[in-house]
Amino acid sequence: MSAPLGIGIRSGSYGSLDKQVQNGIARKASKMLKEKEKERLFLWICKFAGRKKVGMLFLCLISAAVFVWVLYVGKGEDSQDGNTVTNINVNESVSTSDSTFENSMTNAMGLTKRLVLLPPPTGYFLGYHLPPGHPCNSFTLPPPPADKKRTGPRPCPVCYLPVEEAIGLMPALPSPSPVLGNLTYVYEENLSRDGEFGGSDFGGYPTLKQRNDSFDIRESMTVHCGFVRGIKPGRNTGFDIDGADLFEMEQCDGVVVASAIFGLYYVISAFIYLFISLQLIVYQIYCSGNFDVINEPNNISDYSRKTVCFLMFVDEQTEKYLISSGKLGISKKIGLWRTIVARNLPYPDARRTGKIPKLLLHRLVPNARYSIWLDGKLELVVDPYQILERFLWRKNATFAISKHYRRFDVFIEAEANKAAGKYDNASIDFQIEFYKKEGLTPYTEAKLPLISDVPEGCVIVREHVPISNLFACLWFNEVDRFTSRDQISFSTVRDKILSRVDFHFNMFLDCERRNFVVQKYHRDLLLRLAPPASPPPPSPPPPLPVLETSPEKGANSPIRRGPGRHGKDRRAGSRRHRKVVAGGREMEPS
Repeated sequence: MSAPLGIGIRSGSYGSLDKQVQNGIARKASKMLKEKEKERLFLWICKFAGRKKVGMLFLCLISAAVFVWVLYVGKGEDSQDGNTVTNINVNESVSTSDSTFENSMTNAMGLTKRLVLLPPPTGYFLGYHLPPGHPCNSFTLPPPPADKKRTGPRPCPVCYLPVEEAIGLMPALPSPSPVLGNLTYVYEENLSRDGEFGGSDFGGYPTLKQRNDSFDIRESMTVHCGFVRGIKPGRNTGFDIDGADLFEMEQCDGVVVASAIFGLYYVISAFIYLFISLQLIVYQIYCSGNFDVINEPNNISDYSRKTVCFLMFVDEQTEKYLISSGKLGISKKIGLWRTIVARNLPYPDARRTGKIPKLLLHRLVPNARYSIWLDGKLELVVDPYQILERFLWRKNATFAISKHYRRFDVFIEAEANKAAGKYDNASIDFQIEFYKKEGLTPYTEAKLPLISDVPEGCVIVREHVPISNLFACLWFNEVDRFTSRDQISFSTVRDKILSRVDFHFNMFLDCERRNFVVQKYHRDLLLRLAPPASPPPPSPPPPLPVLETSPEKGANSPIRRGPGRHGKDRRAGSRRHRKVVAGGREMEPS
């Protein structure tokens, strides 16, 4: 009896035994009651479900419940699928949660996995069309004015969009670069000159095989593109730039307008070479201080003034003149232009040096998206965003340049350069013969829609994407290898690239170029820089009459020549249109 008593009074952490038994009986009783209630509810439902109206009501309720449940489950699955993609970038690696196990295994094995997918079509700018009925859709060039006194090149109307509309149409995404996706540049600390085929210490000495391979467009390429002796352009590469200026250019991540002046004589020598000596020109420019070599852009919007980088590349000689004349201060700015001083110039020829910022601007401003290049003699008179919209975005192009106003054939252009003494004739002949062996032919209508083989290279509008950067690099390599006359090498580079990829290229009319830039150095500059008039020399004595013998009057019978034409008769017979020629180049009408 003691044992049951001991068990009955024994306590534990979960309560006494009596309480546990009582609770178990109570739970069984409540469970039986619930089961009986369910049976009654089921019998009640069966009793009334047999009725037509009540059965339809139950059926609708059950269908609605199933429908709501399906929507809820589907939404949850969609949200889970949407969270699987963690990062998607154009031309970047893409990671998804579907490959979590595979990635974890590769990471565990010490490997790095990159899942590269093709970018979606929305990852690039694919162009646009102006809305139907827009005036620019039906815009046509009017006939040239019937002005017989002015027969030279002139500007023509261009249908620009308002600045606000042009800014609003700026693409948020880059244009596609066909085939070529990754472009890098040759760096040689110790230059190799084995098998060289032209070149320089600045651009390197690529072999003929390397040149030919550079036209074979591939997904990833490494080519010569100037600055070969340094990792970063402008640092111990030739064409050296101060660190503060390099930093300033790196901040340009949108639109860049660039120009250059290397040696003041370079700006004006082509126009005044036949009139006065170079020493007198430099002396007058340095001493007078009344000639502003920097052309200030006009008609520039406030938005462009805040967002566009205006870069003017100058040499040390020009910098000294600008400082001494009071035009350049500590801010390094002249109006909108931010001056960038280039030191240790790689070429003695200023024209060849000028091709560095002209063609290799994408290397100097690596973060810029678009650029407009202007020769130093030009003044910009239209907002940059309007120019980009008209000649790039609306045309879905990545490179735009105007045709030459007169010549469209490379062979004719070469002869014109030789006649004007623009370069050594033998070097021009060698370059043309080399291109002929590669297949260069005179321009014919068979090349349409390409309207010319000769550009007016003083203005270049382009987007900095790999394919247009490659074009600029290869064009510069030809200038570095052959003559500095870039009009001669342009069509060869263009046609080689177009034969391999669909390069979005736009060549517009020269009169359209003259609409947004104005050439400043004309006859007025010649008059301002002409040497002071010296006193006229004393008049020579009047000539003696010329005596001739007449066979009819004998050998000793002098006869006088009839008087020449005087006054109105002489002026009428000698009237003609005179041209101003300087440096072997025909001047454009002022």
